Amino acid sequence: MAERSQTAPEAGNDMGNDDAIGGNMSKYMVLPSGYCGQPKKGHLIFDACFESGNLGRVDQVSEFEYDLFIRPDTCNPRFRVWFNFTVENVKESQRVIFNIVNFSKTKSLYRDGMAPMVKSTSRPKWQRLPPKNVYYYRCPDHSKNYVMSFAFCFDREEDIYQFAYCYPYTYTRFQHYLESLQKRNMDYFFREQLGQSVQQRQLDLLTITSPDNLREGAEKKVVFITGRVHPGETPSSFVCQGIIDFLISQHPIARVLREHLVFKIAPMLNPDGVYLGNYRCSLMGFDLNRHWLDPSPWAHPTLHGVKQLIVQMYNDPKTSLEFYIDIHAHSTMMNGFMYGNIFEDEERFQRQAVFPKLLCQNAEDFSYSSTSFNRDAVKAGTGRRFLGGLLDHTSYCYTLEVSFYSYIIGGTTAAVPYTEEAYMKLGRNVARTFLDYYRLNPLVEKVAVPMLRLR
Repeated sequence: MAERSQTAPEAGNDMGNDDAIGGNMSKYMVLPSGYCGQPKKGHLIFDACFESGNLGRVDQVSEFEYDLFIRPDTCNPRFRVWFNFTVENVKESQRVIFNIVNFSKTKSLYRDGMAPMVKSTSRPKWQRLPPKNVYYYRCPDHSKNYVMSFAFCFDREEDIYQFAYCYPYTYTRFQHYLESLQKRNMDYFFREQLGQSVQQRQLDLLTITSPDNLREGAEKKVVFITGRVHPGETPSSFVCQGIIDFLISQHPIARVLREHLVFKIAPMLNPDGVYLGNYRCSLMGFDLNRHWLDPSPWAHPTLHGVKQLIVQMYNDPKTSLEFYIDIHAHSTMMNGFMYGNIFEDEERFQRQAVFPKLLCQNAEDFSYSSTSFNRDAVKAGTGRRFLGGLLDHTSYCYTLEVSFYSYIIGGTTAAVPYTEEAYMKLGRNVARTFLDYYRLNPLVEKVAVPMLRLR
């Protein structure tokens, strides 16, 4: 167990220098400056050496206050947003202030009331800290970086407390979820390995459709969905799981959708980054969502595998690739919303607006007014932009964004914080919107009972 005495950093020095941060904290006990006795309760032990963990350094500023440094993404010091760490060896009623001092972004939903997540051994359900205990400000002690400080009172000595930027969704959780689906032996659910990451983790591809649609020579209408290309954007996985759970259910709408469409879903494009606790990059420090134009089979193998499959489907005369949706989370905006492409053809541009308009009717947390269509040069290597240029005028490519924090229901100003369930509900509403888009509503009543409302 690492032990180190800490003195308060001097104002204006280079304590924010990320060169000093290597890996994650490993059962790191912070002892008061000059302390020589046996460690005791209240000498906090920090740890982030677990899956999706991230905490690179801890400096004790005073008896109650600690500066915490996010470990930058592997091989890329530019990205420092995701944190996920535990604290143990606490004293009952011990009050602390934690300052996260080296965020790489200045804009943040912390300015709008967002708060870190917390859970503990005896209370295993994630909850948000009260916003009144959270402060986001520019700090002169840290080269005028933005700092997020939060006050916390430990109340149970035997508990281990865990703090995170947002609800974690790990690679292992994802694998267990897929294994549980496979055990149900559904004839309309197929799982295959499309490739492997640099560290040999699985790139899973799911196919959800009626077996009749996969017969030799059958014409297919394909909806292709991807998620977690940016590993710290954990809401993406909850939305994706909501889509999958709905599509495999016995809901009449799901049954009609399986009859008419083939859903191809690659829910975790960056499994190494997810496992490592990165925010935006892969193991080798690449933002994979800027490499769609020419992905390398050795540096970006998961992207390479997905792109190969999409190009192969595009070249198959029996396959119509109708939709591509890449799911992300947004660190400065509220609600769910979409990015689409701009086309010279006005009629194609108008058709592209139909799906987000329909989704807005089905999902109270989806905002059409925040949805935008662009062709910024900086987005050129993204899945949406690349595939929008590759595919023909019958295909629609979108980025679906969802806030890390909350949504505002139309006609109100109150922010409703997202829960894991609310993210999954957005996924269910994305799935059911295909029924409206393809005007399949009359078929639902023939399948079974009257349509259930999801809202």
